[in-house]
Amino acid sequence: MYNYSSKYNKESMARAFGRSMPISTKKSIEICNFIRHMNVTKAKEVLEAVIVKKAAIPFKRFNMDMGHKTGIGPGRYPIKTSQEILDLLKSAESNAISNEMNKDNLVISHISAQMASAPWHAGRQRRRKAKRTHIEVVVEEGKQSKDKKEEAKPTEQKPSISDKVDKKVDKMVQDVKDHESGEDKK
Repeated sequence: MYNYSSKYNKESMARAFGRSMPISTKKSIEICNFIRHMNVTKAKEVLEAVIVKKAAIPFKRFNMDMGHKTGIGPGRYPIKTSQEILDLLKSAESNAISNEMNKDNLVISHISAQMASAPWHAGRQRRRKAKRTHIEVVVEEGKQSKDKKEEAKPTEQKPSISDKVDKKVDKMVQDVKDHESGEDKK
């Protein structure tokens, strides 16, 4: 049994774990930090956009000598890592559905990447180790939607950082959808 690094409630949460995945730990950490506390459907759309190079992941921590992308600063398109994390998100979502949870209301409450063991590459010994990463995902049903929160608090507040990130992600997803619909017309 694997011990997750967050608290887990079987009734309102679902989880998935990827052990010794053949992906970079640094790229995994950046993706996990970007999609944490995001709606699962929105996170899946963002990762699919990264896979087709329509949206970039902003790199906040591991960004030495990295080129900038429009509107986000240093960023990259980690395709293989995004595909593996997308598969893990789909697994966590199907686990939530089997627990009779609403799939439209799922939020990523915990996602983390940790370095796994690094075995030597097979074949002739070039003294090169393989990249391996453990990733754990916990999703839970959102308490209430944003519309209900806005009705509960009529006073105006300063927009938080998560609201700004949500707006940027919505804009990226909309740009991808517009681009795809433009290709279908031609």
